[in-house]
This record gives sequence, structure tokens and C-alpha cells, in this order.
Amino acid sequence: MISFLDLKKINKPYEPLFQEKLKSFLEKGWYVLGDEVTAFEKQFAHFCGTKYCVGVGNGLDALVLILKGYITLGKFQKGDEVIVPANTYIASILAILQADLVPVFVDPDLETYTINPSLISNSLTSKTRAILAVHLYGQICDMSAIQTIAARNNLLIVEDAAQAHGAVLNNKKAGNLGHAAGFSFYPGKNLGALGDAGAITTNDTALAEVLLSLRNYGSKVKYKNDHVGINSRLDELQAAFLNIKLPNLDKDNRLRRDIAKRYLSEVRNKHVILPVWNFSDSHVFHLFVIRTKNRNHLQEYLLDRGIQTVIHYPIPPHQQKALKDWNDFSFPVTEKIHDEVLSLPISPVLTKHEVTLIIEALNEYSF
Repeated sequence: MISFLDLKKINKPYEPLFQEKLKSFLEKGWYVLGDEVTAFEKQFAHFCGTKYCVGVGNGLDALVLILKGYITLGKFQKGDEVIVPANTYIASILAILQADLVPVFVDPDLETYTINPSLISNSLTSKTRAILAVHLYGQICDMSAIQTIAARNNLLIVEDAAQAHGAVLNNKKAGNLGHAAGFSFYPGKNLGALGDAGAITTNDTALAEVLLSLRNYGSKVKYKNDHVGINSRLDELQAAFLNIKLPNLDKDNRLRRDIAKRYLSEVRNKHVILPVWNFSDSHVFHLFVIRTKNRNHLQEYLLDRGIQTVIHYPIPPHQQKALKDWNDFSFPVTEKIHDEVLSLPISPVLTKHEVTLIIEALNEYSF
């Protein structure tokens, strides 16, 4: 069986270093917001090219805290609107709702699966304060167009970079293309921890100061609470593991792009719609997503051939029970995408032989 993602195989080479870090962690006896978190924040900020990185508990909290940080700074008010792609993972939308803001859905571009800038302007109102630019599947949005719209309308740009660690556009990495960015280090991400973990990057000194407080009960000095905060601190042990893995991220992303190039050049099947990519470093292929009219049939066929695939994502956010206020809305491009997408295996540990088997299976598929 070719696994969709073999996390044990990905993390196996790091196990001796993980054991050393665990031993050091236990010997220090400092379990929360210690040297490892500080080191990771410094290293990840440097990696992204930003002034600041604030480690938090997970990717959802990263986005929530950014938005709440802007409320604290007076940039937003409860009830303000945030533009968001309709086809994103629901966490992007939950963050807006949990910050007491209002999501305004915009259909994506059918070729890139990222938000369609030409549709943003029509969705702006007097209450719009920000654009949440989701770099879905690992591909950076059309940031030039988004930046132009944001500047023209005095909007903030928040990047949801949960799937785009290390993606580069115009010599700038994801996380350094807007006013602030949220990252997830969920185990399956391109840079994955061994549990939940997240971070925020920004060049905004005032926002970074507020975030350091908000993530820690609204406190920077123990027992002195300046804001109504939450408890969402990057775990010290997860930070230690991330410090080990971060130096290999660019190399791992190159391996993902190499596999993507093979898929794009060797898969030849009229029933399979391949993603669009300009072969730049703006895509890190957290996911390699194809489309097909008869997805369930193709997924079952590949499973019979010993190839595991995953659907990202089967139900559009606006059709989820949790978002019932939007259930009657129609976003045709989003609905088409969610009906047709299927994610193929892609990871740094996928072998050339396994890639060949996947390509052969796809080329032999028919219905």
C-alpha cells in the first residue's frame, strides 16, 4: 500500500535527535515558554524574513489571535467584515467568527484554487477591514492583485499560511507577504510537529507585543493581566522538535516540487484535471490536488491499486451545519471544486518507484 502520508517514515530520521531533546527537556525542568520556544521564534522569523514570530498552540489560534490583536489595537471592531475564500478549510472561517468578526465569502480561481482577486472588489463594503489570503494547498495567492486592492481600500492583509511553509514569491516567503500571518505545524504539514503547534509572523511591533500578551492570558508580567487573553502557547517540547526539523524544510519542499513536476509532465489522462503551476517556488505542494468528474470512482480504483488518496475537502464550508447562516448561499466554483478534488500522495519520503506506480495507475484509469 502506498500511504497518502507516512508520518512515521518522515519523522524516523529525526528520532535520535528527538530523544536527545527530550532528555534535555526533562533535565532542564522548564516546561512552558522556555529556551526552545524562544529559539524557534527567532529561527522561524529569520526563515520567513519577518521581524517577529510568536509561537502559539495551533494554526486556528494563530488566526484568532491575529484578528483579536487587531481588535485590541483598535484596527478592527466586533462586527467588521473579513474577505475569505469560500473554498478554504473551515478553520479560516472559524477564526473570523471566534474573533466576533463577519466572514464574507469569495469564490476562488478554478485553476489555482486560491481566492479570485477579480471578485474581491465586488464584495467590499463600508465594514470591510481585511482580506484573509489563504495560500491553499501550498500555493501563494495572487498577492500582487490582493496588495493593490488592500492598499486602494485601506485594508489589512492576513495570510493563512498553514499549508505554505517556505513558499516564495518575489524573493519573499509566505508569512512576510501581508501584515501578519498564521501558521500551523500540525503533524501532516510541510513543517510538522509531533502534536498541535502554531505560530504568527509579523513585522508590526505593536501587534507582536499584544500577541505575546494575548497568547498568555493577556499577561506579559505574571499575575498582571492587561488584556482579555487566552491560553495558547507553543509547547516547549514541540518547539524543540520543530527546531530540529526546520533546517530541512527547504530541501523537503524541493523534493515535493520534484514529485509535482513528474505528475504534471507524465500524467496523461483526459479524465484527470491537473493543477496549474508556473514551476516557481511559489508552490510548496503541501497537497497535490487533481480534479475528476467521477471522484469516488477514481478514489476506489486507486485504492484497489494500493494507492491511498484523500479528499481536501468533501463539503464546502458554506454547506456545513456549523455555518447554517450561509447554507442558502451559492458559490458555484467552490461547489465544483469540492465535488471534484482528490489529493494524491506527495511527501519527501515518497519514492521514485511509488511515484511511477501512481502515474501508471492514473494513466490507465478510465470509466
